[in-house]
Parts: sequence; structure tokens; C-alpha cells
Amino acid sequence: MRLLTFSAILWFLADQISKLAVLHWAGLLERGVIEVFPPLLVFRLGYNTGINFGLFSGGPEVTRWVLVAIALAISAWLIWWARTGLTRPIALISAGAVIGGALANALDRVLIGAVVDFLNMSCCGIVNPFAFNVADIGIVAGALGLLIFADAPKNES
Repeated sequence: MRLLTFSAILWFLADQISKLAVLHWAGLLERGVIEVFPPLLVFRLGYNTGINFGLFSGGPEVTRWVLVAIALAISAWLIWWARTGLTRPIALISAGAVIGGALANALDRVLIGAVVDFLNMSCCGIVNPFAFNVADIGIVAGALGLLIFADAPKNES
């Protein structure tokens, strides 16, 4: 469980610190866009009230709280799974990445009503209109890690 806790805290802090650094210290709040290494890396400020790619954004205020509740429920379920079925260290680290990312995005929703996104990456003639954040990276990487490294359930037949 230490690996899960460490990973969750690491991803949570990485997301929140990166947002503070880019929004306030680098001035993204005032500028809206900072071209770091265009088009590969551009900081583009966005507020997502929905889920991935802005799905369900612009919905009623209750959507915000439903998404917070879902993040908390998924985090609780992952903690239960880690205690009862995850044995491989990489699976525990992966679960922690999902938990840390989910809780970081949930905190944004609670404090400001939307998830703060700022990373925009395009390449090779493909223009990506979407922004994301460090928490999103943790959630996706963690989910992939769980798909690959979680122990398969034992067949007791």
C-alpha cells in the first residue's frame, strides 16, 4: 500500500504544482497561450467542466458534483482492489497514478468548478485542438498500467 500511497501523492502534487507554476509563475492566466516549443508543446489555458475532450461540458451544475463523486468512488474502489487483489508493485503504482490524477482533477472541480487544462501538443501536420493536464497523464498511464500489469483473477473451477 505504500507504493499506491506514494504514487497517488506524487501524481496529485505534480498536477497541482504544475498548474501553479504555469498559471501563476509563467503567467498563463494573463497570456492565455504560451508557445513553449510549437507545435509540439504549447501551453493553452482551458477550463473543462465535462470529462475527456469536453464531453458533457456546459451541463447543469449538478454534473460538476456527479463527476467529483465518480472520481471519489473510483478512487475508493481502486484502494479496495489494491488491498484485496493487486500484488505486483507496478500495478500498485498504476492504481496510485489513477487515484492521484482523479483526486487532483476533483479538487479543481470543487475549488473552481472546472478542471484546469494547459498542455496542448500537436505534431506532424495534425493539429490537436484539445488541452490536458498532468493529472490526465497519470489517469491514462495508470489505467494502461492496470490493464497490462494487474493480476488476472484466479479461476476457481
